[in-house]
Amino acid sequence: MDQIPWLLLLYSLPAHRNTERVAAWRRFKKIGAVQLTTSTYLLPDQPTHYEHFQWLTKLIRDSGGDATLVRVREIEGLSNEKLIEMFNNARDKEYAALGKTLRNLERGKKGRAGIADELDRLTRQFRETRAIDFFSSSRAQDIEMQLRKIEQTRRSTGVLPKVDPKNYRGRIWLTRPRPEIDRVGSAWLIRKFIDSEAQFAFDTNVSAQPGAVSFDMLDAEFSHDGEDCTFETLTKRFAIRDKTAQKIGEMIHDADLEDDKFQRVECVGIDRILKGYAKEGLSDEEILRRGFDCFDALYSFLRGR
Repeated sequence: MDQIPWLLLLYSLPAHRNTERVAAWRRFKKIGAVQLTTSTYLLPDQPTHYEHFQWLTKLIRDSGGDATLVRVREIEGLSNEKLIEMFNNARDKEYAALGKTLRNLERGKKGRAGIADELDRLTRQFRETRAIDFFSSSRAQDIEMQLRKIEQTRRSTGVLPKVDPKNYRGRIWLTRPRPEIDRVGSAWLIRKFIDSEAQFAFDTNVSAQPGAVSFDMLDAEFSHDGEDCTFETLTKRFAIRDKTAQKIGEMIHDADLEDDKFQRVECVGIDRILKGYAKEGLSDEEILRRGFDCFDALYSFLRGR
């Protein structure tokens, strides 16, 4: 990875300047800066970010404090990967909170007008978070899909039609890179119950592979639907009635959506292992292969009970 230039803002404010301190903190949060220490904030070195920090420097000095804006190429003890992870972790928490609110909205009793207003507000909140998601957190597309599915579900009155597995054999299945619990589990389900010869490709664009069957990505043929994760959508659309697969679907649902709908925790560990593989730099294909081993073992264990 190329070395990323960074901006550091080091500041101090008099102890009695609580109002100014809160105002500065809110501004740091709004522009997506990451806090390294109590009085040091970090942003990637870009013109817009430099202007933000210049404005904050003036605000702090006008409030009787001291502020120093520094450009650096390297921060000792913190690699590029670690710094990027700090930014992504900050955005992940914001996306997770937004996802929880969206799931509550789906289950709520508000009228159409109330849902529309709340959905508009949450969409604006998502766009604000996306604007400071400098390193493209993997959760962003999850929330975007969730927003679209809620809108589609509100307009839909029918049940999703079943599909014939014969029409999906010998196909390439496309999903997002760095697969996690729902994508790996769905790929395992596809290989085990739909097409044992299925091949998988990875891209962020649903049209990247003409003729491919897309899943668990924006505008995909198979993805989250209502309260269902992609694994559950596939079991319903392909009429997979295997009881063990349905149990695994409950586990994947709770690990992916974090809503405790089924009170199943068995796949939380697998999800963390898959995320660990991604952090280790394993290829998407290798993450999938190792994930299949996990699900094969889990399936065998559950079948024997």
